[in-house]
Amino acid sequence: MKGTPFKLKQKLSPKASAAKAVRDLAMAKTPVRRFKKRDAQKKHRDNPLMKGKDYDHRTSSFTSVKFNRGGGGNGTKNE
Repeated sequence: MKGTPFKLKQKLSPKASAAKAVRDLAMAKTPVRRFKKRDAQKKHRDNPLMKGKDYDHRTSSFTSVKFNRGGGGNGTKNE
């Protein structure tokens, strides 16, 4: 179902869901991810007018959430 407007949750077994939660947390706590989160939060504190925007570390600027999380309009498969 491509391009659906509904946010569909992955259908995982309880075991797979627990394993994914462990993997996701481990990825979120890597030094690079922790730096990017810290940096983005600081930039938002310094720039309160950018509410509703994401800080894109690739372009070093604030961009729309859609653009930033969608791989710059190219999708996320090649990231």
